[in-house]
Amino acid sequence: MPLNNHLKEYRSKLGVNQQEMGALVQTSRQTISQIERGDYSPSVTLALKLAKACGVTVEDIFEYTEGAEDE
Repeated sequence: MPLNNHLKEYRSKLGVNQQEMGALVQTSRQTISQIERGDYSPSVTLALKLAKACGVTVEDIFEYTEGAEDE
């Protein structure tokens, strides 16, 4: 997947676990886990909520890699 992320690092800096992060952005722990593993690309709305919760921009958390195959 061409969308890399640094969500786990920012979540760790906040000192919250996946369950708590999910509650902050109104999603499940499983969704947070899937995003961190790169198995799921969040909606724009969820990406914005995650960035706001972490106090950073969407671009700080998510990084699109050109040339990678979209599947």
